[in-house]
Amino acid sequence: MILNTGARTDIPQYYAKWLLNRFAEGYVLVRNPLFPHKVTRYALNPEQIDLVMFCSKNYAPLLAGLPSITEQYPTYFHYTITAYGRDIEPGVPSIEESVETLLRLERIVGARRIAWRYDPVLVTPAYSVERHLETFEYLSGRLAGHVDRCIFSFVERYKKLETNMPELQEVSDTDKERLARGIGEIARRHGLWVQTCATKESWSRYGIHQSGCTTLDILGRANSLAFRKLKHPGLREGCGCYPSRDIGAYETCPNGCRYCYANKSHAAAARNYAAHDPASPLLIGTIGPDDEITDADQRSLLATSSGQLSLGI
Repeated sequence: MILNTGARTDIPQYYAKWLLNRFAEGYVLVRNPLFPHKVTRYALNPEQIDLVMFCSKNYAPLLAGLPSITEQYPTYFHYTITAYGRDIEPGVPSIEESVETLLRLERIVGARRIAWRYDPVLVTPAYSVERHLETFEYLSGRLAGHVDRCIFSFVERYKKLETNMPELQEVSDTDKERLARGIGEIARRHGLWVQTCATKESWSRYGIHQSGCTTLDILGRANSLAFRKLKHPGLREGCGCYPSRDIGAYETCPNGCRYCYANKSHAAAARNYAAHDPASPLLIGTIGPDDEITDADQRSLLATSSGQLSLGI
């Protein structure tokens, strides 16, 4: 089973102590987002977790305790660093702080286990195509050789986003072409593997690969693991990622990113964060008399009992 700590909220930035407590105690409880009284119990031990996956915009609060996880489990880390400032990402550190934190993370886990995410790419009067390419050039120069790959995608214009960001401009076909060509050329100059995520469009003519961002092949090669050849539908249309089990919760990330899909209300996220107890087995709240707890099915996805590849890749 692949454990995901970061699709619904930024656990490394805001709930690092809770996460370390859960691994120390050996289990975690997760509410079903659609049926809140149904609670799943995941055992946290190397025999039942094949790999732990992370996604964050700031790993600094987790770094001191991270070896307690990485020394026991295969891992993979997505680190989002974009061109945006606090006008778009209010709770996210500056670009320079983020780069320094990524380099500290690399010293703990190695470059092969880190994917730099430059997404979503959105265009506003302040964040033009030119500004994206200038920032991508700078970040590529700083991060090439320190990450496994770069993943980028263009923003999806869903209704809530148009309400939250009235200044948002359509990323036209011409803009996409200019951005893809520029990103491909910059990545090539810096020797950086770059790919898209969950898109029907192909930019292979610019050296940009088309792949899921958390395929079993990517995760396996980063950790010298052999996963079974398993078919799966992806997480949404155009997605090639293998499904994982998320231990986070929606409406709990205080970052306040204006393009966020996981929070319907930033005020609700702030209230939930204020109610968080690092000692609770649940991210938010406690177990009540109406809750039904069920043990998760945690079958291994590894090809062999040891899961280790015989080749040094």
